[in-house]
Amino acid sequence: MELTVNQTIEWMTKFAAKIAANKQLLSDLDTPIGDGDHGFNMDRGMQAVVKKLSTTPPASESEALKEIAMTLISTVGGASGPLYGTAFLEMAKKSATTTDLGELLEAALNGIEKRGGAQPGDKTMVDVWAQLVPKVKEGQLTESRITAAVKSTAPMIAKKGRASYLGERSKGHVDPGSQSSGYLFTALLETEG
Repeated sequence: MELTVNQTIEWMTKFAAKIAANKQLLSDLDTPIGDGDHGFNMDRGMQAVVKKLSTTPPASESEALKEIAMTLISTVGGASGPLYGTAFLEMAKKSATTTDLGELLEAALNGIEKRGGAQPGDKTMVDVWAQLVPKVKEGQLTESRITAAVKSTAPMIAKKGRASYLGERSKGHVDPGSQSSGYLFTALLETEG
């Protein structure tokens, strides 16, 4: 799938709606293993993204992705703002040479891994991205694969972020960044391609 400006706006609008509808759940997931504010931080950031994209429609895909990145970095607290921001910033850079969604998401995943230092198995959003980006590239992204990727973080022991301080006690909890990433990929699945 080639990503267009209109699809990007639709994707972000759907993502923002999912975050808004689930902000309490996301913050509840974050309470036992983090700061308890992931949902509210993401909601603030995504509302700002939607407002920015609708107020001044971007002229190009690169511009759209860069605006999303900068807005998230400046409005979302904690680790999520820089990580999601980096993802979209890397997509913006990559979009100078391609609009292929799989390649853009691969660049985003590489950026997240580099920025956060996390690897698959560390109980972070990387776990969801690493499972789902290849599925996007293969045209095999499904709701059941998204759900399975998010749930796969529950039995893991956190090795990065605030949850890593809990060690064994982080087991049994779905990682909040993985859950919000699940909403991102579900919103993508619902975006008309």
